[in-house]
Amino acid sequence: MPEIELNCQNLACPQPVLECKKLIESSAPAGFSILVDNEAAKENVTRFVSGKGYSVAVETISGGWRLIATGSGKEGCDCEVMTPAQMAAVQQEQKVCVFIASDVIGGGDDVLGGKLMKNFLATLPELGKELWRIVMVNGGVKLAVKDSPVIEELKKLEASGVSILVCGTCLDFFGILDAKAVGQTTNMLDVVTSMQLATKVLRP
Repeated sequence: MPEIELNCQNLACPQPVLECKKLIESSAPAGFSILVDNEAAKENVTRFVSGKGYSVAVETISGGWRLIATGSGKEGCDCEVMTPAQMAAVQQEQKVCVFIASDVIGGGDDVLGGKLMKNFLATLPELGKELWRIVMVNGGVKLAVKDSPVIEELKKLEASGVSILVCGTCLDFFGILDAKAVGQTTNMLDVVTSMQLATKVLRP
């Protein structure tokens, strides 16, 4: 068992990921463990730490999980944290990020709003290669579940190379984490960094 253990239970997103990021950047330990108490944190921390070059084993404990990270911690990060030079190079390209915070567009009638959202997603491919990423938070995460009326549109976008990030805290709040059928479960660090890296953010 690694000597270093981060107790991230009862910490809201994205604090568990930020705690791991701080530890890796300060000392890059050969191994450490992280205690988490919800599925969203488990997925987010596992993805982040794995992206940093660690292997992650999961142990079920009372009240949650212990994630045991082992490895060099020298591989590239799966999230979008970059050096200033890398960021400048990326920002020379046009990268459109679509920020979706509801499963409908507009107010007044949700049936109409749902139809508008379906049409919006079906039309996004017209942006071509500039369309980079879709970020879903709050009610927008309901679009990413298996019975969603727009799941086929989202799957086509993902298959074409568009990155789709779905807020894990939001999925957990609505009780639909296990129903996610498209995209990567994400955290607020990825959301904020995505908006920073984008050359343009669209919000329907």
